[in-house]
Amino acid sequence: MGTVNTVANALSGWGLWIALIGACFGTYFCRAIGVLLSSNINQDSEIFRWLAAVTYAMVAALTVRLILMPLGLMSTVPLWIRVLICALAIGVMISKPTKRLVPALLTGTLLMAVYGLIR
Repeated sequence: MGTVNTVANALSGWGLWIALIGACFGTYFCRAIGVLLSSNINQDSEIFRWLAAVTYAMVAALTVRLILMPLGLMSTVPLWIRVLICALAIGVMISKPTKRLVPALLTGTLLMAVYGLIR
């Protein structure tokens, strides 16, 4: 119990601001190194194609998990409604893939919000 109070006290007042500044510094430091090194990197290499495939796979897996096994408020929405909203958003995306990403995201978000308001 004492450890929890120590952590809570450390992350209050100035400790919270120091943690935030440290996190920002760490994030932007890594980004700056990436920008400096980016001119030496071939984006068409096998490693970048592999990284892109892994990234898409992770996003797809997280999206499926969010739809099929949600946490929090999303778990109160019936599965059939989550799947229907997802299918409608995918339908918007497929209609013109190069120009429909934002409308597809808005479709899913707005339909879920409308369901929340109606319910």
